[in-house]
Amino acid sequence: MDIPEYKQHFSKNFTLAYPVVLSQLGHIMVSVIDSLMVGQIGTLPLAAASLGNSIFTITMVFGLGVSYSLTPLIAAADGRRNYTRISLLLLNGLVCNVLLGILLFVAGYFLSPYISVLQQPSEVVELAIPYLNVLFLSMVPLMVFQAFRQFAEGLSFTKQAMYITILANALNVVLNYIMIYGKLGLEPMGLLGAAWATLISRVVMALAMAAWVLYAKRFDIFRRFLRLRHLSFVHIYRMFKLGLPISGQMVFEMGAFSFSAVMIGWLGAVELAAHQIAINIASVTYMMASGIAAAATIRVSNQKGLGNYKAMRVAGYSNLMMGVVFMIGSGLLMVLFNEFIPMLYIDDPEVIQLASGLLVIAALFQISDGVQVVGLGALRGLEDVRVPGLISLLAYWVVGLPVGYLLCFKAGFGVNGIWLGLLTGLSIAAILLTIRFQNLSARFLLR
Repeated sequence: MDIPEYKQHFSKNFTLAYPVVLSQLGHIMVSVIDSLMVGQIGTLPLAAASLGNSIFTITMVFGLGVSYSLTPLIAAADGRRNYTRISLLLLNGLVCNVLLGILLFVAGYFLSPYISVLQQPSEVVELAIPYLNVLFLSMVPLMVFQAFRQFAEGLSFTKQAMYITILANALNVVLNYIMIYGKLGLEPMGLLGAAWATLISRVVMALAMAAWVLYAKRFDIFRRFLRLRHLSFVHIYRMFKLGLPISGQMVFEMGAFSFSAVMIGWLGAVELAAHQIAINIASVTYMMASGIAAAATIRVSNQKGLGNYKAMRVAGYSNLMMGVVFMIGSGLLMVLFNEFIPMLYIDDPEVIQLASGLLVIAALFQISDGVQVVGLGALRGLEDVRVPGLISLLAYWVVGLPVGYLLCFKAGFGVNGIWLGLLTGLSIAAILLTIRFQNLSARFLLR
């Protein structure tokens, strides 16, 4: 390994990654903040937040997956200095995202009453449905934000989305306080107040990101084709061809975690509340690692567009190394503070005890989680999306969930058994995705 060469890549990766890390953290912090503040009003609202967020996450990652297709396409075009193509990708990407956001909201709204078939506690379902419906509505502004964000990140502008996300999360905290607890003359709205705060903060995010891209002078050259007559089914097809497998892979992965919440709901509201605390923390580290994955996508696709295949391969591996180091640190923090963290959410001793044990298991799968998410980012940079989707299907649904079910309900491990199944699935995914990147990038070197 050429150490100086890797050091150069580490520096470039970090410059790209840290704003994306903070921006990605912003997406998941909405759920974390909601859970922290809702937990103060009881175990049932926290369990309902767990159920609602588990279902909404599947919808959200499907939309995010399609939007992610913009970044490698734009980064590759930027490597070739093809500004006309970038302009057309901006227009068509925005239209795709808006239409998909509306479609996901409508589908989610009409399907939400059917969550009762998941055999969750009835009082939890009753609280979760209205909360979930407002979250589905927030998909529209979120997808608008994503269109402009992925465009900017494809051009290696990553800081602005970070600033906007941080400000929106600060607004979400303030609105949560006012709406959940009933301040400034408002009636307390409880869990539903958290959903409305999320919607408002996402509208602000979308407007701010759109204003920056549409009015910043540096993007003048890319706005010349922002007319409906320049809509191109060729570009839309290309984005969906790349984006739908990404969405499928993300749904396979996040769907496994969401279905785990459904299985845990069969155990009871206490177990579901404990799961929500642990998955909140694990989701924070995952989303931060996905920021490193986004940097991997940008660097790998950009070097691929330049035809510099050796640098492309090194860019991928250097991001994998960064992901491993970051997740090791995250795992150590989870172990050290596994008893303290649940106390921030709730004062129910039974929930706290269960959640502290789950955080130890979460710490064990941090490396696997980091490797698999960064590996996916590197493979997206190569526009390789179908095989990673199959790997996710195998790792989580063929192996991980069945193992978790058997350990929980047959071997008597309870909620810990389901989490051990997730650990198994993540580990398999990490190994197979690393092998896939190694083999695929080696083929480029032979060209």
